[in-house]
Amino acid sequence: MDNVLDPLDQLTFDAERATGVASIPHPFWVYNRPVDIDGLRKFHHHLQQGWLRRRIEPSPLRFGRHRWTSTDGPSEMEIVETPRPRAEFDAWLEEQATTPIDAEYGPGWHLAVQPFTDGGGGVSLAVSHNLADGVGLLDAMADAADGRDAPISWPAAGSRLPLQAVREDAGQTVRDIPALGRGAVAAVRLARRARHKDAGAAPPTRPLRLPTGADEPLTPPMATAFVDAGAWEARAHALGGTSNTLLAGLAAHLASRMGRVTADGSVLMKMPVNERAAGDTRANAVRDLTVMVDPAPATTDLREIRAAVKQALIDHQAQRDDERAVESFVPLLRLLPKRLVRLVDNTVISSNIGVVNPAVTRPDGTDAYIFASRLSYRGVTKALMDCLGGVLYVLSGTAQGQVFVSVTAYQPGYTNSNEALRLNLSNALNEFSLTGTYIGAPPVTQQQGSGVVD
Repeated sequence: MDNVLDPLDQLTFDAERATGVASIPHPFWVYNRPVDIDGLRKFHHHLQQGWLRRRIEPSPLRFGRHRWTSTDGPSEMEIVETPRPRAEFDAWLEEQATTPIDAEYGPGWHLAVQPFTDGGGGVSLAVSHNLADGVGLLDAMADAADGRDAPISWPAAGSRLPLQAVREDAGQTVRDIPALGRGAVAAVRLARRARHKDAGAAPPTRPLRLPTGADEPLTPPMATAFVDAGAWEARAHALGGTSNTLLAGLAAHLASRMGRVTADGSVLMKMPVNERAAGDTRANAVRDLTVMVDPAPATTDLREIRAAVKQALIDHQAQRDDERAVESFVPLLRLLPKRLVRLVDNTVISSNIGVVNPAVTRPDGTDAYIFASRLSYRGVTKALMDCLGGVLYVLSGTAQGQVFVSVTAYQPGYTNSNEALRLNLSNALNEFSLTGTYIGAPPVTQQQGSGVVD
């Protein structure tokens, strides 16, 4: 099997190395009874034998594409002995997100269990985004919970001699050259379409200027709310939308409250679309829809957002070959000065992983009380986050009869804390006539119309 990284996986890895920021898909489970450690060990064992049993081996050529190899050793499961109050579970998850994880040097993921003082327990699985996206990770967890191992074996790390690696990677580069021409033509076509479509409403762009020197470490605030799945679907239907467009509307509403809007008040939204097929070995098998959303009517009418998403899907299908062709440029991005790379300000990401396979909710062999996932960031500093213009990532899925909504957010110049974000999320849900609950937290006081919490 070809073990050369897909261009999008190459881009994800290069972006992490360029910025020093690692994005961590971070699923977690909560039990109202002690976690079955023997059952969790079986889950851990099958994760080691599944799609996560690989790492990235860099090419010896600066412009060469990297390759997948097998891991050198297992990832150890962490069993915390000292119980903590359930109310400290979020804090423990933040600590877990700082666990050393690296797709090149290993380990690429980390499983841990924390007992609660009330007799329950929590489980955390932190994974490098270079190994799996949200849907890929769900597949890997479902396989592990059901006792299935991946039917694939990667070459051993370091199995190529240096001269052989140079020769093979140079040959791969030569084979990639025809795709560069097709990518150049496709990039021009896409740029022309974008200028025509977004004339007068394009968001501002600016050069990437990464800060240098030491700076204050920063953990972007995170909050996860749980909403009854029936109430969520009913509200989406009442507003003329779907579960997916309700999430987009909520994300747009949060963006408006935080000031993450373009000059005309619109929200530039990226919505990942799963393109994973059976047996797909890519870590990131997604494409982003780009949608300009008016947040003003979102709380009362989702039809406009639904129409915009539908049109974006049509455009995506029409441009799919061009978008894939443009990815051929990815290995060359490392050769460009960073000052030539431009960032789009105020982008918002709304990601819906859909209905979760029930097997995923059984890491110890039995159903957890709740399952959710969030996106954590490691290696972030205040200067870098200010340089990047902040972040707003809204992730959702449905499991155990509940819709989870996990928000990771930081906005320069605003109050940035878990408490402020939780209040903002609670108020936003309330404005959609929805009620969210939170792990181990007291009820949040509603402040309708309060906007951004300062």
